[in-house]
Amino acid sequence: MTRFILGINLGFATNRFPEAEVWARIVREELGLASVQLVADLLNPFWPEEVIEAEVTRIERAVNHYGIEIHSLMTSTYTRVNHLMHPHPETRQAWSDWFARFAGLAARLGARAVGSHFGILSVQDLNDPFRYRQRVDEAVCRWQELSYLARDLGLQYLFFETMSIPREMGWTIAQARRLYERVNRNAGVPFVYCLDVGHAPHPKQRDPYLWLRELGRDARLVHLQQTEFGHSHHWPFTSEYNRVGIIDPRRVLDTLAAAGAAEIWLGFEISHREKFEIEPRVIPDLVASSAYWRRFLPVDGSYEPTERAREERRT
Repeated sequence: MTRFILGINLGFATNRFPEAEVWARIVREELGLASVQLVADLLNPFWPEEVIEAEVTRIERAVNHYGIEIHSLMTSTYTRVNHLMHPHPETRQAWSDWFARFAGLAARLGARAVGSHFGILSVQDLNDPFRYRQRVDEAVCRWQELSYLARDLGLQYLFFETMSIPREMGWTIAQARRLYERVNRNAGVPFVYCLDVGHAPHPKQRDPYLWLRELGRDARLVHLQQTEFGHSHHWPFTSEYNRVGIIDPRRVLDTLAAAGAAEIWLGFEISHREKFEIEPRVIPDLVASSAYWRRFLPVDGSYEPTERAREERRT
C-alpha cells in the first residue's frame, strides 16, 4: 500500500511571499497543508553566511510555529541552470560545492532530501558526442560523490526531476532509467526520481500516466499541475482548468499505487504569470487546488487504491 503526503513546492512564494512567516501561514492556514518543498530561491547557498544564518533562523521559527515539515530542498526558477553539466570545469566545481552546502542546509532544517534536474547541457555539448559523454559521465560521478555526503549528513536520498528536452536529461523513460541505474551503482544514499505530471515531452511518450506507471516505483516525489496533453502549463486545479485538463487525481493516485511506489510526496507546482488580472488569483487558485485534491486524498497516509488499480498491480 502506498503512503502519500500532499504538500506544495514553494516556487509560488519566491518573489510574492519571500518572508518565511508569510508563506508558512499561507500553507498551513489557507491551504491546509503541512509539508513543503523549500526552493533555493528562498534559501540560496551562494548568499553570504550571515544572510543564510538569518534566513535559516526565520524559516525554523516559522515552520515550528505553524507545524510544517520541510520535506525536501530543490532548485527553482532562478537556480535552474546548467549546474553539474556546465561547459566549464570551474563552474561545475562551483555547483558541486553549492549542492554540498545545499545538502547541509537540508539536514539542518530536518529535510529528507535535496535534488534538482540531473544537469543541463549546452547546445554545443549536446551536439558533440565526445563532449556529451564527458559531461554525462562527470555528472554521474559528481552526483555519486554528493550521495555519500548526503548519507553522512543523515539525508534519506537524492532526487532528480525528469525533464523536457534532450539537453535537460531524463526526457525519455529509457534515458531516465539509464541515469537512475548508473548513479545507483555506487551511491551512498538512493538516487530517486522526481516526476512531474506535465513532463511527458517525447513525441511518442506524451501520456503522463505512462511515466507514472513505468517510473513510479522508483519515484519519491511527484509535482502536480493541471495541464493539457503534450503541454506543461502548470495550471491550478480549478473548475475552469479541470474541465479541459487531463490530470485526474484518482487516476494519478491509482497509477502510482499500481506501480508499487512505497511513499510519494505529492507537491503542487502551480505557476501564475505576473499580470495585473492574474495576481489576485494566486492564493484562491492554490486554495481551490488543495481542496480539490483533498477530495481524493482526505488525509496524508496510506491510500486504498480502487479495485481497478489493485487489478493492474496483480497483472
